[in-house]
Amino acid sequence: MGAAGRDFHDFATFFRENPRFRVRCFTAHQIPFIDQRSFPKELAGPGYEEDIPIHLEAELSALIDRYDVDIVCFSYSDVSHEEVMHRASIVQAAGASFMLLGPKHTELHSSCPVVSVTAVRTGAGKSPLSQALASHLVGRGLRAGVIRHPMPYGDLRLQLVQRFATAEDLDTHDCTVEEREEYEPYVARGLTIFAGVDYAAILAAAEKESDVILWDGGNNDTPFIKPNLRIVIADALRAGHEMAYYPGETNFRSADVLIINKVGEASADAVQLIRKHAEEACPSAAVLEADLEVEVSDPAAVRGRRVLVVEDGPTVTHGGMSFGAGMLAARRYGASEIIDAREHAVGSIAEAYEAYPHMDRVLPALGYSEEQRAQLKSTIERAAPDVVLDASPARVARLLSLDLPILRVGYSFKQLSGRPVFELVDEALAAARA
Repeated sequence: MGAAGRDFHDFATFFRENPRFRVRCFTAHQIPFIDQRSFPKELAGPGYEEDIPIHLEAELSALIDRYDVDIVCFSYSDVSHEEVMHRASIVQAAGASFMLLGPKHTELHSSCPVVSVTAVRTGAGKSPLSQALASHLVGRGLRAGVIRHPMPYGDLRLQLVQRFATAEDLDTHDCTVEEREEYEPYVARGLTIFAGVDYAAILAAAEKESDVILWDGGNNDTPFIKPNLRIVIADALRAGHEMAYYPGETNFRSADVLIINKVGEASADAVQLIRKHAEEACPSAAVLEADLEVEVSDPAAVRGRRVLVVEDGPTVTHGGMSFGAGMLAARRYGASEIIDAREHAVGSIAEAYEAYPHMDRVLPALGYSEEQRAQLKSTIERAAPDVVLDASPARVARLLSLDLPILRVGYSFKQLSGRPVFELVDEALAAARA
């Protein structure tokens, strides 16, 4: 059971070379359109003479019967503990066993020191820290190989190992909006980032040109590569989620460094609750507090204007946040009106609001296909804003060639308390080399 990422990695690390198992199919969830593909037989290894089909998760019970399935392996992230057990109950009611694979069976080992940045929920603020950390390592004269959690949403045969160092690389690999959100900020900083399908091959490629590996996690998933230092981010705006979502709680309990993020917008009680949980679940972790500093390209251009806010897609859809940095910027800099994008949504964008009714007026940056990107553009144009506040790291407004005033919204990591995180990283790297 997957979402085009962890499922393929679990297959490659645990099932592919294991003669006791044969994978009959994958199921697809969270990511639109991925059920319209199959997993290529060329990547499946010996014994697979046909591609492995990918079906919608909604068909799970019928698939267990159709393929005479013995075991169902749950292999995606950012799901509440309650929802995980609902899936387990569906599987067991259909007669099969339910499996969760752990780090011992899925983490790869690197010849380089590894630092991982993961979180307890999607949208907690991993990317600003990961990008700042990569720049810090380069500033120290180290070659930092950034490896990103997978987002292979295209032709899997062409996405075995992907290397992004220039803007042209993003075009060459025909990256979706969601992929660009993660890769482009690194490229803009002059950094190289790796991703794809086969993480053993990806790691080998990164090691050839790196002194240290930085794992930039996706959603709240656990690392694919065994780290020397595990940095985990908890979200003070979603206090309590660190103990309620899978596999975010696994990250939380494994933390060497725990960063309580977004404390500037959170209550003291929320921060204290996370600290209490940290004392119980990861008492040896160094606990820091931090915030995300919102930046707008021209703050004065927001005041008194009708604004449409475009937010990072995963954060405000399956990440569960009702808004993000774009909404904060609109409020902070005095927009006269924040347009309700729901009233203007078309096609799959309108369907996203039905699937995620918690979103507060903002427009999620969804662009998993050319058709969906066209629907996103149409939604923006139908809203007819004075200004588009583009808080998507992928610079969606530019990709869509909009003939509207566009202001970029960004955010940077700002540590507020505790030992400097870069100091902790430097110490861990020195210990790894000793």
